[in-house]
Amino acid sequence: MSDLTKVRAEINEIDKEMAKLFERRMRAAEQVAEHKKSVGMPILDEKREREVVTRNCEYVSDPVIREYYVNYITETMKISRAYQNRLMSGMKIAYSGTVGAFAHIAAGKIFGVGERTPYGNFTEAYNSVVSGECDCAVLPMENSYAGDVGQVIDMLFSGPLYVSGVYDLPVVHDLVAIPGAVKSDIKKVISHPQALSQCANYIRNNSFEQVQYENTAMAAKAVSEMADKTVGAICSEECAEIFGLTVLERHINESRSNTTRFGVFTRAPIDHGIKEAPENRFILMFTVRNEAGSLSEAINIIGRHGYNMTTLRSRPMKELLWSYYFYVECEGTLTEKEAKVLKDELSCCCDRLKIAGAYKTKTL
Repeated sequence: MSDLTKVRAEINEIDKEMAKLFERRMRAAEQVAEHKKSVGMPILDEKREREVVTRNCEYVSDPVIREYYVNYITETMKISRAYQNRLMSGMKIAYSGTVGAFAHIAAGKIFGVGERTPYGNFTEAYNSVVSGECDCAVLPMENSYAGDVGQVIDMLFSGPLYVSGVYDLPVVHDLVAIPGAVKSDIKKVISHPQALSQCANYIRNNSFEQVQYENTAMAAKAVSEMADKTVGAICSEECAEIFGLTVLERHINESRSNTTRFGVFTRAPIDHGIKEAPENRFILMFTVRNEAGSLSEAINIIGRHGYNMTTLRSRPMKELLWSYYFYVECEGTLTEKEAKVLKDELSCCCDRLKIAGAYKTKTL
């Protein structure tokens, strides 16, 4: 047997073992996909993939071969994502609103795949996950201008679901119209009252008549159906694309910092791992006893555990007049052990306590 034949035989044997390992890796990817589906995680986790590349490269001693290994492991993870994408394509994602609404857009940006299912209101979308009809719900939690979405926060406190992800979606309003229209054709604009308010100077400067609609997506749909060059809508670029409209002018809202935070609500909480990761956050919700210093003691306990509070808000409890619960967001990650210790200590001053979820800070 020639040397080349021996080497090729060795490669064949290596390929055989690699095929077995590849199948084993893809079976593990199936479990990852199932977990991501159960806790409402998107398929792509860029930080995790960077960590895999950095760690695995240390296993390759030859620096030249290591350069090629980077391509190999990167492509392997790309294939794994494609497989997970196929497995998760049947995922059902609830949201409140209509096709083209910001929640619909946010759900698409977060997950990329899956069936986005609209519901008439926040409660219906939330309950669809509780009942198992949907795998997760994407609901707005806060707007940088309008403040927190009280109904959603109340359901998080009183209901069984958890927040497994929070994503910031910048709100950008565009002037859109039917194809062939130009800005000088527009006489009237229609949109949600909040969008009209945020674009008030632009509307006034252009002497447009304005008409309120239930939401920006319905306004865009109406303009598409009217087929009238003199009527424009104020909505997002993504919404315009959905309804076949042309963007006449971008970013007509005065503020460049208008952002809505969307939460991913799931039936199970998620562990984001490393406590020191700066982008990690967790949510605590609790009531305090009607005793002097109870709130102060709760805050001190959280601080003694080394957690920096980034948010502290109170919300009225609907079932008890003049009673309130508190919503707290903290930097860091709670391990199962730390969560138990923290809950035990807080029980001395808190009547009700819920570790309502964990998330990484991300912008869509």
